[in-house]
Amino acid sequence: MAVSKVSANAAQALKGKLFDGMTIMSGGFGLCGIAQSLIEAIRDSGVKDLTVISNNAGIDGVGLGILLETRQIRKMISSYVGENGTFARQFLAGELEIEFNPQGTLAERIRAGGAGIPAFFTATGYGTQVAEGKEIRVFNGRHYVMERGLFADLAIVHAWKGDTEGNLVYRKTARNFNPIMATAAEFTVAEVEELVEPGEIDPDHIITPGIFVKRIIKPPHMEKRIEQRTVRKKER
Repeated sequence: MAVSKVSANAAQALKGKLFDGMTIMSGGFGLCGIAQSLIEAIRDSGVKDLTVISNNAGIDGVGLGILLETRQIRKMISSYVGENGTFARQFLAGELEIEFNPQGTLAERIRAGGAGIPAFFTATGYGTQVAEGKEIRVFNGRHYVMERGLFADLAIVHAWKGDTEGNLVYRKTARNFNPIMATAAEFTVAEVEELVEPGEIDPDHIITPGIFVKRIIKPPHMEKRIEQRTVRKKER
């Protein structure tokens, strides 16, 4: 008899999979497509010395920002972290490590890790601090930097719809880093806005096959925060 992938809540979904010093991939772009309930469960577990791979670090009090406030993150592997004051203060004080990546390079490092590719060469970053200490090769007269694939102990992702077998569909911008991260970890947990039965999702619409997802939850409440609200002044 197959074991159900559906967990009652985020804490149950992460049970037995958290430990000090682990590496976690966290999907999302800004606050769009983040697995907020799973991030909160990681905070509540008290696990520490984490290396977190994520495009950004959330904002103060939201997303990965709550793990920075509790000082559970030791190192970030990211592309952009400019919206988080807590991150800036900890980094400038030497309390937080950061490994910066060009955004496309970060995405490809994750994709490569999920595809079992240990390293690849890219021209991006050659001649900058990004390339310091890395192997450089010349192909067809152009210099390339060797980047290593990324693979985590745990990936937490957010999807629009999933079925009880773990098949996932993402919606618009919230797709971002989630699909590639779902493939690049020993254990992937997904939170979804809608949970349906197998067969209710058109196979052609599935983006992440259930084989990659070990546990899935549907949080009772989801708040979709807007990182920067830009509005036009009311005309008189």
